[in-house]
Amino acid sequence: MKMNEWLILAILDAFFAALATIFAKIGLQNVDSMTATALRSIVMMFFAVGMMLAFRGTGFISSITSREAIYIILSGIAGGASWILYFLALQKGETTPVSLVDKSSLAFVVLLSVLVLHEELTLKKIVAVGLVLAAIYILAI
Repeated sequence: MKMNEWLILAILDAFFAALATIFAKIGLQNVDSMTATALRSIVMMFFAVGMMLAFRGTGFISSITSREAIYIILSGIAGGASWILYFLALQKGETTPVSLVDKSSLAFVVLLSVLVLHEELTLKKIVAVGLVLAAIYILAI
């Protein structure tokens, strides 16, 4: 059975997210978390723009509707808030529990995808969220 492309990309995403967490924890030893988040954001912006220009060019920008732009901007604001809070938590706590609690976002994704995007709430999703929340609880006690 051949793996789906999305699964390979998601696994690579998880690996790079893990690297980002480890590098951030090391980098936050003597740096204010807000400053570190801002610097990380600048680096990510240049990286993302560079990748866009290298692989897509600028033509796609003009095809973005105002509605799409608003949601992309809102996503950026939510992502920025997430990073700031994540770096604050990472600076104050141990890497593994902070990272695990961060992954509890899965529960919020499932809930919001059902409420906002009207996706189906399946038994598989409920069990997956339950396992993540159970792992967080086990680690917390």
